[in-house]
Parts: sequence; structure tokens; C-alpha cells
Amino acid sequence: MRIAPTFVPLSLVGLVLGHDRSQLLLQRKLRSEDPNPLLVRQAAAPSSNTFNQITNHFPNDEFYGPPPINQTFLQHYLVNDTFYQPGGPIFLLDSGETSAQARNAFLLTGIVAELAQATRGMGMILEHRYYGTSFPEPGLISSEGLSTDNLRWNTADQAIADIAYFAQHVSIPGHEDEDLAAPGRPWIIYGGSLAGAEVAFTMTQYADVIYGGISSSGTVQAFKGYPQWYYTIQENAPQDCIHSVEDIVDKMDFLIKTNNTAALTKLKTIFGLEALQDIRDFALTIAFPIGNPMVYPTSTWQELNWDPNTGSDDFFLFCDAVTSTNSAFSDVDSQLSKYTGGAIWKNLGNYANYIKTNIIPLCPTGVDLDSNECFGTHNATAWANPFDLSGNRAYLYQSCSEFGLWSQGAPAGRRTLLSRSIQTEYTERTCRWSFPDGRFTKIPASPMLERWNKFGALKLQVDRLAQVDGGIDPWQYACVHSPDGFKRPNTLLRPYYEIKQGGHHWDENGLLNISAEPDFIQAIHKYEIQFVKSWLADFPEWLAGLS
Repeated sequence: MRIAPTFVPLSLVGLVLGHDRSQLLLQRKLRSEDPNPLLVRQAAAPSSNTFNQITNHFPNDEFYGPPPINQTFLQHYLVNDTFYQPGGPIFLLDSGETSAQARNAFLLTGIVAELAQATRGMGMILEHRYYGTSFPEPGLISSEGLSTDNLRWNTADQAIADIAYFAQHVSIPGHEDEDLAAPGRPWIIYGGSLAGAEVAFTMTQYADVIYGGISSSGTVQAFKGYPQWYYTIQENAPQDCIHSVEDIVDKMDFLIKTNNTAALTKLKTIFGLEALQDIRDFALTIAFPIGNPMVYPTSTWQELNWDPNTGSDDFFLFCDAVTSTNSAFSDVDSQLSKYTGGAIWKNLGNYANYIKTNIIPLCPTGVDLDSNECFGTHNATAWANPFDLSGNRAYLYQSCSEFGLWSQGAPAGRRTLLSRSIQTEYTERTCRWSFPDGRFTKIPASPMLERWNKFGALKLQVDRLAQVDGGIDPWQYACVHSPDGFKRPNTLLRPYYEIKQGGHHWDENGLLNISAEPDFIQAIHKYEIQFVKSWLADFPEWLAGLS
């Protein structure tokens, strides 16, 4: 769940993480030494299709304004029937905040493929409205872009209604002679992160249509601001790195608090970012390698993965660089000491060199560092561009209007990896700039969290809804395994499972060679197969109860 600055392509990988580097290396070794995997799924390429989806499922709700011009739009979906046998279940993956094509691998490997193979089912991916190529009002969007008015149907209520309507009405090419519609056929939905939340919401609202769901790292709790993002990183990342960054941030914040302009100018110059006029832009930029709920250009803690071919170890490369003892930059550590009572800024030179070497070069050559094309954030006009169809703008709209999690702010009353100069008003101004009032609708002054939390938030639970989270996920405070949530029993009817070593929808991806996956990934996949099979055994009784 994030949006990237315009100078870096949006990189929405599996969004899963792990932090045991030796484990990552071991998996790479296992894969290279095992040329004869125990199980390789030779799946055909998924077929690409479109479905006539309803633009506004709630025509009598004044919230959505006047009726759309086009009552339906073409919603993209993918199908893999490699393992399907007549009568088998349907496994539908919600693509979430990216295109269906970007999730394509999960029809070939990972939990959807494994469930389909284990139950002789069919795997599918439904593209979320406003992502990929699935745009309501395509005529208006081609001429006006994603204006505030044209985004007004981009809500959780509409998205989960899409799932139910699709399951009830889709006709799968090549299977027209078979009735695959819900609820007569068991449909089991899967989603991770935002999509995981919507899977959970779907099961609360459409449990008479959709038979079961797996919500993986489902961000069911909305917040105004989300400083908790950093808590998990502080607890689980290499501590020498964490303490170095915290100490540097503390000293920087002291300079900000005392309004020491000369010292701050020198600090920005050390990082090669003296062009940034707003100290908050500077603070955000040097935190990019750590990440945040939305805006960062490189891989961070969230993008670490047990499979090195899916994720990136950039976070560890950053930490290794910051704490290097074989450094040519140690003299920099004392350059600001006179402003902080003689205290050395340990590893400041290493930190600054990493930013100059790995972050600043991402800015296009010859472009002002203080512009929105690089590291500045203060050009309101640039934010308001309605023709960004990459998914960035659609996700920002959802955050600004409903779930609010991205509006970051440094935590209060504790050590921090992000400067305390950054609070929610700094990030929320982007909402006002990006979405000026339309003719029919406008962005609320503050996200309408009640529209997201009404489904139950951290207390959400329902039969045949599995809730799977990761113990070192930066989003864990928005998921049901939050330290602020409440524990509940783990049963086959209501699975409640935390991957202690895992993170953001860690269970979603997999390998063709299942035996090369880490044991704990194999374990959660086996458990998911177990509880899904138990659900399927009860399907006839459930279906009879609907009549």
C-alpha cells in the first residue's frame, strides 16, 4: 500500500517481507541445488477477460451524487482453469491497489494456485475498480481524467459489491455450459492488504453470496495518521542501524526545535539536499530508505521477502551502509557537533553518503531537486494532475476519503525514525491539493474513517473468514493481530493465524517447487488448504440453509 513519486515507476511487488537474511540466502541455495522439484505446476497462461460491472451499486444513496452516464463499465479479470474439474470451487483474488496483470503470478504459484490444485478448483483475479484498465466512466476519464467527480464511486462499499455481483453474474469463457455462479457454487475470495480488508468486509456484507474468504494482512482498522508504521521496524530491524537513525533524527529535531537555521542548512548540504526549502521535505527524503505508509521511491522494510526473486534486500543494504565501520565518511560525524553540545553524530557520514548515492540519482538529470518531480512536495498544481492512471491517484483518493492510513506523522512521546516535524497536516494537504471540489462531490476535510471502520475494525470476525497476519508487518496495527486488538481462538471455522516471522500478506506468493519454500510458508499454505477443505465439506448444508 503505497504511492511512489512521479520520478520513479510504481513498484507494487508482492508487498511481503521477512528479516532473516540467512534464511533468504538458504532459500536461494536450496533452489539452485534442486533441479528436480517435487512439484512443478505446468499451468497455462491465464486468459484475460472483461465483465460488464455496475458503476454505482447504490443508486439511491445521495453520497454518490447524480447517476453515472454509463451504468456499467468493463472490469478486467483473469482465469486459470488448469486444475479445474467440473463442480470444483472458485478461488477469486482481489487485485487490490494494482492491476490484475500485476497479480498474475499468484494464479501460477502461491496460495491461489495451491488451493485450486488441492481442490480441483478454478483460480481467478478480479481487477479492482479504478486500477489497471477497469475504469468507470471511461469516456469521461479519457477527456477529464480521474477528477474528484469521476472518482466518487471509488469506495470500499462499491468495491465489495463488485465482488458479489461478479460472482453472481459472470459467465466464464469456455465454461458457458456450466453454472458457476454464486451462491450455487462455492466462491472463496482472497486478498492482501487493502484487498484483504475488502475481503473481510465482503464476508460481513455478502456472506449469503460468497462462501468463504482469506483476509491476509487485511488493514481493517482505519486511522487518521499512522505513526505505528515505524514501531515494527524499530523492534525488528538491526538495532545498531535503528539506534543510529534515531539518534540522528533526535539531533536534527533539536536543531528544528531551536530554529537553528545555519545548522540545518549545513545538515542539508551534508546530504546533498540543500536545495530543499521545506525542512519537512528534507526529513521525508532522508527517510525514504526506511519507508512510510505511502510515499517512497525505493524498496524498504515492507518489500523484504522470503523469496529473493520477489522482494528486495535494499533495507539491509541501507543498514549495512549506515553502520559500516570501514567508512571513509567518519569525519563528517563531527561536523555538526558544535551545534549539539559537542555530541558526535554517529554514522551521519555513512547515512548521508547512502542518500547521495542511492536516492538523489533517482531524480531526473537537470531537474530542480525542490520540484515535485524530485523531492519537493509544495507544488499544489502538480498534485492535481487528473491524468495519472497508474493507480497512484486512485489509491490516494481512497486514503484521503476513507481509510486515512497514509497520512503519516512521527510518533509522539517515543524515539522515532521519522522527524517529528512531519505531522498529519503535512501529508493531508496533499488531499486538498490533489482533489479540488467537483460539481457533485468533494474530499472530506478529514478521512471519513467511519465508512471503513463500520465493518468491525479490529473486532471483525465472521464464519469462514480466515484472518492471516504477519508478526513483523509494518501494517500490523491496522490488522486484527494488532497489539492493540484482542486475541481470539484459532478454529477451522474462523481461522486466526499469525505468521510470527512474516509480514505483509506473506502467504500470497509461492514457488513452483513447493519443497524449496521455507517451512513456515509451507505450513501456512497447508493450513489454508486444510481449513478450506473443511469449509467445502460443509457447503451442501450451508447452501440448503439459504433456501
